[in-house]
Amino acid sequence: MKQGLLDYIQGNLLIGDGAMGTLLYSQGIPIGSCVEWLNLKNPEMIRDIHLSYRRAGANLIETNTYGANAEKLSKFGLQDKVDEINRAAVMIAREAAGNDTFVVGAVGGIMGEIKKDINRKKLEMVYGQQIDSLVAAGIDGLMLETFCSVDEALLAISLARKYQDLPIVCQLTVQDIHRTQDGYLLEDAFLQLYHAGAHIVGLNCYNGPANLIRSLETIPLDKGFILSAYPNAGIPSYEDGKYIYSPSPDYFGWAAKTLYELGVRIIGGCCGTTPEHIAAVSAALKGKTPITKRAVSGIEEKQEKETIHISGPPQQKTLPELVREKTTIIVELDPPRDLDYLPFLEGAKALKEAGADAITLADNSLAITRMSNMALGRLVKEQEGIRPLLHLTCRDRNLIGQQAHLMGLYALGIDHVLVITGDPSRYGDLPGASSVYDVSSIEMIRMIKKLNQGISFSGRPLKNRSSFTVGAAFNPNTRHLQKAVERLEKKIEAGADFIMTQPLFCREQIEQVAKATQHLSVPIFVGIMPLTNHRNAEFLHNEVPGIRIPDDVRARMNGYKGEDARKQGMEIAKELADKVLEYFQGIYLITPFMRYEMTTELTRYVRNRNSLS
Repeated sequence: MKQGLLDYIQGNLLIGDGAMGTLLYSQGIPIGSCVEWLNLKNPEMIRDIHLSYRRAGANLIETNTYGANAEKLSKFGLQDKVDEINRAAVMIAREAAGNDTFVVGAVGGIMGEIKKDINRKKLEMVYGQQIDSLVAAGIDGLMLETFCSVDEALLAISLARKYQDLPIVCQLTVQDIHRTQDGYLLEDAFLQLYHAGAHIVGLNCYNGPANLIRSLETIPLDKGFILSAYPNAGIPSYEDGKYIYSPSPDYFGWAAKTLYELGVRIIGGCCGTTPEHIAAVSAALKGKTPITKRAVSGIEEKQEKETIHISGPPQQKTLPELVREKTTIIVELDPPRDLDYLPFLEGAKALKEAGADAITLADNSLAITRMSNMALGRLVKEQEGIRPLLHLTCRDRNLIGQQAHLMGLYALGIDHVLVITGDPSRYGDLPGASSVYDVSSIEMIRMIKKLNQGISFSGRPLKNRSSFTVGAAFNPNTRHLQKAVERLEKKIEAGADFIMTQPLFCREQIEQVAKATQHLSVPIFVGIMPLTNHRNAEFLHNEVPGIRIPDDVRARMNGYKGEDARKQGMEIAKELADKVLEYFQGIYLITPFMRYEMTTELTRYVRNRNSLS
């Protein structure tokens, strides 16, 4: 009878296999397709890859089930095939493994790839379903891999622990050398995984051998856990739609020997590795037995006195602080669509003189290309002396660009942002542009709040802390106001400091919003947008997402033209402002078509009204 995996590894090394996707793509399987579906559609192809790694020297094979969970399979309409796909994968791997090779069921982390809110209950269901299928099919152990979040890994381990005799390998993926992406020191993270029930802990993916070696050289061998490592082949280049990994098998074999000397007992390969890389690992480790003791050097981190930068004058109150004391006015002024920005600055100056507390600048609203709101925000702050509040859309930048953008705002002393999802690019002036949406607005709020704690998006500690005041958008123009409020509650839970609404055009609706949001803990700035004419009202009502204008308001605008139409639009806006001020101290004025004289008049109206009351 074959020795159990945990008994075997006490006195032996294990050679893991290499990448599955890399070989499938090289054989013509399109990048981005569902490789797990091949367990049913083309099992011979999967079996041949397993065999190629076994022949190269691997004695530990992972099933082709990294993404075989309901959440990831749902992208391909295969969420009902979880059990079938996982059982087939185990059968294929068993056929290739023979009697002298262990088979572990691969379970990949979810939250690092699928950028949306998934609650714990759903994660438990998704992981539990896949783990149950793999265990029922007869695996020798479980390989939990590519987990960006320690907490998510702990959840998966807790579900696997109901199978008390099941060996568990749990591998995190890191970008920083000594910390996880959610901020834990690596040794502390490994100890948490071990005490939760993982017998073997380690790292895989995201990094080539060099960074994994640097990460693991500070990990002691006397804490009870066993170490594993599955590095990528290296850092790939991107050529003609393909990822090209250049590091040679010889280099990978050298790296395997170095990892072995650090006490790592399971060594395989991740992205970019091939049977040739695994053959080099096998040759480098031939005849060796596990290392159980070695000297460990401490983490050499440059200790510097922490400095905390507070953007803006120290005495300046944030907008949420200000609005709790008095009526506070935010005015939106859109950046220009061309290179002439002087009218924008003239408008900002006029609005400041009228009494506006902040100028808010959209981020390519309606997916229309406009001048950078970062650059204009700096000019508004320095030249006009008024606080800039910048919109930050999830559409236009990936997470790398988002963090870089926020770091730039920090350097410029711009500390107020409004996080929004953003209209899809296909509706704008460059319909062929990509809509990124790496994360939702809720997740982006949460990540900005991490920057305020001195933690980067990747989990790396930062030398300073940002001090962003974060706003969230709220659209009450929906048939289901309560559902909109529930989503708003999630934004507040994520860390939103204040709320800005879409423009409202109905006094009764303002009352409804006041009642529906009276329990919320953060201030609300209610949007008001003066109408310029009847055609403007019809366009906003019928074509702009998130805006609804009542029949009676559109009827009031009908029949007026030119200056008379603008006067009528201003009268409606003033009536709405009066109603807003019955319930709220925050007003958000939206300037139509750069006609800042309209929002300047409204700003003065609100200021004069308060001075008389």
